[in-house]
Amino acid sequence: MISVALNHIEEKDLVLRLKGQDKEALAYLYNKYGAALYGVAQRIIKNDDVTSEVIQDVFLKIWNKIPSYDSKKGRLFTWMLNLTRNAAIDKIRSKEIKKSGKTDSVEDNVYTIDQQNSAEMSVDGIGVKELMGDLVEEQRFIVQKIYFEGYTHSEISKECDIPLGTVKSRLRSALSHLRKRVRK
Repeated sequence: MISVALNHIEEKDLVLRLKGQDKEALAYLYNKYGAALYGVAQRIIKNDDVTSEVIQDVFLKIWNKIPSYDSKKGRLFTWMLNLTRNAAIDKIRSKEIKKSGKTDSVEDNVYTIDQQNSAEMSVDGIGVKELMGDLVEEQRFIVQKIYFEGYTHSEISKECDIPLGTVKSRLRSALSHLRKRVRK
């Protein structure tokens, strides 16, 4: 990747530079957000090689889809986070992953459990668990399933026998509460 001597770029300027196909801006974006997006994908996929592949695909999607990004609909990081989460979920649902999952050895499963524990520690380290502790149990459950386990709204609705509208409203109120807490 290109070395970046930039210390900080405002989000608005970063988006403009990305839309102008500025490779330095992409390098800056990768250096600033790559680890966070990798962590999100790793939490869902639980395999370093596959996660690396997905993150590479995600940054390619960001590069190609940046013209469709609309700052009025949300922050750049949120948009990238959703691209990452969706790509990770798509990957674990793919036939390729389902076939390889049937042939994983015990050693791979032990390694996956170790990786899962380290991911949980890093989430604790940034204070997410404390923020989640403020949510009511129903909201915490929905956020956990969607953002940390990779479930879709529909999957939660079916598996937990909760109406889809209830899942969405619990998530919306949980995110609203978390936004208020973070802004304090």
